[in-house]
Amino acid sequence: MAGPETAGPRGIAGADKRKLGLIGAIALVMGNMIGSGVFLLPASLAPYGWNAVLAWVVVTAGTLVLAWVFAALTKAKPEARDPAGFVTAAFGDLPAFFVNWAYWVSVWTANVSIAVAAVSYTSAFVPAIGETAFMPALSAIVLLWAMTLINLRGVRAAGNFQIVTVLLKVIPLIAIVVIAAIVLGDGRGEVRAFEMAELNGVDLRAAAAFTLFALLGFECASVAAARVENPDVNVPRATMWGTALTGLLYLLVCSAVALMLPQDIVAQSPAPLALFVEEFWAAGPAALVSLFAIISCVGALNGWVLMQGELPRAMAERGTLPAWYGRTDSRGTPVRALIASSLIATVCLALNASRSMQGIFEFVLLLSTSAALWLYLVVALAAWRLKIVRPFALVGAIYAVWTLWGAGIEASGWSLVLMLAGYPLYWWARQKASRGPVASAE
Repeated sequence: MAGPETAGPRGIAGADKRKLGLIGAIALVMGNMIGSGVFLLPASLAPYGWNAVLAWVVVTAGTLVLAWVFAALTKAKPEARDPAGFVTAAFGDLPAFFVNWAYWVSVWTANVSIAVAAVSYTSAFVPAIGETAFMPALSAIVLLWAMTLINLRGVRAAGNFQIVTVLLKVIPLIAIVVIAAIVLGDGRGEVRAFEMAELNGVDLRAAAAFTLFALLGFECASVAAARVENPDVNVPRATMWGTALTGLLYLLVCSAVALMLPQDIVAQSPAPLALFVEEFWAAGPAALVSLFAIISCVGALNGWVLMQGELPRAMAERGTLPAWYGRTDSRGTPVRALIASSLIATVCLALNASRSMQGIFEFVLLLSTSAALWLYLVVALAAWRLKIVRPFALVGAIYAVWTLWGAGIEASGWSLVLMLAGYPLYWWARQKASRGPVASAE
């Protein structure tokens, strides 16, 4: 990319101060994966018992396979730069545009749901937020734009913020694991008895649908490869390490809560992690879990806001979106793409302002998850066609189809409609012949 993004002074070690290092890239992956879900999932998974534990193993394994496919493609095709480039190399520009467009929709709708979740947790400390009809949506809009302002300062500022929030958000998760180990060690607690007859395909698939939601985001380092130092090395490492560490934390935390507390109580709890801490420690530390849940949401929102700017910028550089989206400032920040994405998310929040917080959350979560699944499937198929890690690509494609099936026909249908909705902009960009690199605007 021409302009300030690739020019200018570098640090002592030759690192571009406007890009993410390995730690920042790992933080981006983990920060985007660890959002609001882990604080609520044990309640959803409690009825499935050991099927939920097996679901975590299966889904984490499947996600690691897809992560390895993304990592292998990054190594083998560094010139492709990101998942859209892999799809372009395998199938051409139009299929790449469709999956990238759907993924962009997935990102800004995810931002809406995460912002609403953060506001929902905050309402426990500030009840007035939930007492007025339009306050939840308005509060979510304020939080969304606060994260947008941080990202407008540049990717390095967003990356540093992400590292801090990741360190904070894993504290309660690690605390749950430590408490569980201590309680089991001194005999004060026990794990629900395992029965082979309890395992079945129906419950496993249902539990897997929940666990899948929590693992979306492993591809973030690959999508933002243009903003990562030494991407052919750091992106694969960040993808695999971030996915593995997050999957392990989820498995231990959710299994401990779901299997060490009474099933009916956990299933009815609005704050299952806090319930676990209160049961085996004290009420004071349990109250802090809600605070950490807010931090977790804010950190995830920061990372996804970064992504919502990077995607349209990269698409504009390829000429599949109008060049306007690709303009950057002197720090290489895609200001126009960031603002445009946040404006769309704001409109989505405003149109749903009359809904409850839960209503908004559920509405946009459906759109976000289903749209992201197509990217995973098509990238796996691209790896197969390009003859890169074919056994993993085949397993990854099968896993993606299985998860699409689990998401339901309605969700998959909406995601296909959203793909087609972006075609007019693609046609316009092609008519403008915006195929070359986009110069940065000083």
